[in-house]
Amino acid sequence: MKTLVIAEKPSVAESLARVLQATQKSRHYYSGGDYIVTWSLGHLLTLKMPEDYKSEWQEWSLDTLPLLPDKMQIKPLPKTRAQLKAIGELAKRQDIGSAVIATDAGREGELVARWILDYLHFDKPVKRLWISSQTDKAVRDGFAHLRPSKDYDDLYAAAQARATADWLVGLNVTRALTVKYNDSLSAGRVQTPTLGLVAAQAEKISHFVPETYYTLSLQTKHGEAQLNGNPHLALAAAQQQRKQLQADSYQIMTVKEKSKHQKAPLPYDLTELQKDANQRYQFSAKKTLSLLQTLYERYKVVTYPRTDSKYLTSDLQATMTERLAAVSRYEPLAKPLAGKKAPVIQKQVFNDAKVTDHYGLIPTEQMPQPELFSNDEKKIYDMILGRFIGLFLPDYIETQFTYQLSGDFVLKQTQVIQAGFKLDLATTTVIPLKSGTQLKGNVALNKQLTQAPKPLSEANLLVQMEKKGLGTPATRAEIIEKLVNSGLMERVGTHLAVTPKGQQLLKLVNPRLTTPDLTAKWEQQLEQIAQGKLQKRDFIQQIRQATTDLVKEVKRSSADYKDFNLTMKVCPTCGAKLREKSTRNGVLLVCSNQNCDYYRRRDPKVTNHRCPQCHKKMVMLSGEKGDYFKCTHCNITEKVGDVKSKKRMNKGEERRLLQKVNQDDEPGESALAQALKAAMGKQD
Repeated sequence: MKTLVIAEKPSVAESLARVLQATQKSRHYYSGGDYIVTWSLGHLLTLKMPEDYKSEWQEWSLDTLPLLPDKMQIKPLPKTRAQLKAIGELAKRQDIGSAVIATDAGREGELVARWILDYLHFDKPVKRLWISSQTDKAVRDGFAHLRPSKDYDDLYAAAQARATADWLVGLNVTRALTVKYNDSLSAGRVQTPTLGLVAAQAEKISHFVPETYYTLSLQTKHGEAQLNGNPHLALAAAQQQRKQLQADSYQIMTVKEKSKHQKAPLPYDLTELQKDANQRYQFSAKKTLSLLQTLYERYKVVTYPRTDSKYLTSDLQATMTERLAAVSRYEPLAKPLAGKKAPVIQKQVFNDAKVTDHYGLIPTEQMPQPELFSNDEKKIYDMILGRFIGLFLPDYIETQFTYQLSGDFVLKQTQVIQAGFKLDLATTTVIPLKSGTQLKGNVALNKQLTQAPKPLSEANLLVQMEKKGLGTPATRAEIIEKLVNSGLMERVGTHLAVTPKGQQLLKLVNPRLTTPDLTAKWEQQLEQIAQGKLQKRDFIQQIRQATTDLVKEVKRSSADYKDFNLTMKVCPTCGAKLREKSTRNGVLLVCSNQNCDYYRRRDPKVTNHRCPQCHKKMVMLSGEKGDYFKCTHCNITEKVGDVKSKKRMNKGEERRLLQKVNQDDEPGESALAQALKAAMGKQD
């Protein structure tokens, strides 16, 4: 009998098939002696849309809200139905005796595979592959230690609860706001309090009033001494104290010597890597995760990306020398360490109690091929590698000398004893000063201004989201992107800002949904479900009640709303005003009537069709007789030929879909996003 292996993406399935010697490739799977390896394309199924439960729920109306299905149901996604059908046919084969879930080892990966198996009513034994790297060695070891799928039933329950909560809260509150204020206003369980964090910081800045203050310092040839406590003084008080403190010399009253040891930092978790990459290279959180996913899946040189731990399990100690040897040809600093088989000095990194589903980000035993890396991939790999090599290096050690001077001044000196993991620092020599030594100096009056809080950068926001319990390492990047793409938040230089539309949204929803407390509580409960400490039904009941309350408050609200994107142009279909909507393909004019699906481009679309006279690209316009090409240089026009619809994707379309799936940061589009897009009938 054969085993059916379900991977999450085609690229992962290809790697698994090679290791499992399933070398015969077909359109939807790989087959071999003992295994058939197939794949999903992210999510193949999603939660049903409102109209799938009741026909009257199709129309966007306050009267039907809240939408609370008795039982959440799933249905296939249209674009990937062919792959689901293929998996269904494989599952029914007589020579298939069992299945292995080989999707991403996390909450969402569990949902991808379980929904497939549940939808197909698969009743044969199922086991789980749980690995933290994609190297051949890790795959072989993982298949040698498969676990029963029931060991992950609680994780599946948590994933179902998360999807249900996002559907209930997000879809209901979004529909209520959209209908009441006649604009596309997207709210959600996690994204709205995340927006609230950015707005709260902006409010602190707007209320900030700068103040001038003065400090005193003593300038000596041994450095600058600060007045004890570094008090902030008014000008008159500072001038008076300066006169009192000015002297011909100052005596060292006491000397304190302190040795300071600093250990190398632990490996990155995903959030800290995204934060540092944003600060160092201005990478968005989504871009960092995408680069990391490529290093993990395609090149197999780093461990599982979506980790929330910085620690390593104790069993990894035996693999560290091999990992160091693998990177020694790439990183010169690793070569001498690998040559003498250096042990890990920072032993605190091995802590089983602080590792959850996955350990910290470290290199695999796979030798990197830097010539294949893009510049940005190399930057992320080097960051991970730097933390890894630091584990083999000694502590940074310095001696701090603190001198208490007459006049209540404090002078400090630092001597580097051992650079340790701070390889860019050199040791320094300081000749300590003795008690009773007289120092000459001049008391300086320093004028300073209090500084306003800085706007949140993406790095700062990630830190706040982690601190407040908003989202998970796997979802935070996507949450930020959704806020930007929905027009509620924007990137301004290196920081984030709430748009006028976003500011209004925060005033229209209940404050409980704009602050992190409620969402953090729900996220903690999801983790409790995953640990078997809370029942899914109890959590869902709580969410249903919260949804009902939130919708009622929107209905009762008398708040005003101004649509800043509404234009004076009129929809030719229903007569409503058109609204500007920014998309990846330019700005669209979309009908403001939620039950009308009319839209057009605001600006002419530049096509690849060339002018027959000047050979420059022509634009596409719409007229009474349909679409036509026009050259903006020669004013020549050409009618656009009728394009027959294609029931099946051609090879190019299929290749682009597979490429998109393999590069996706998330397993697939969320159920909420699918529901909103289909219900509103607006395509980007």
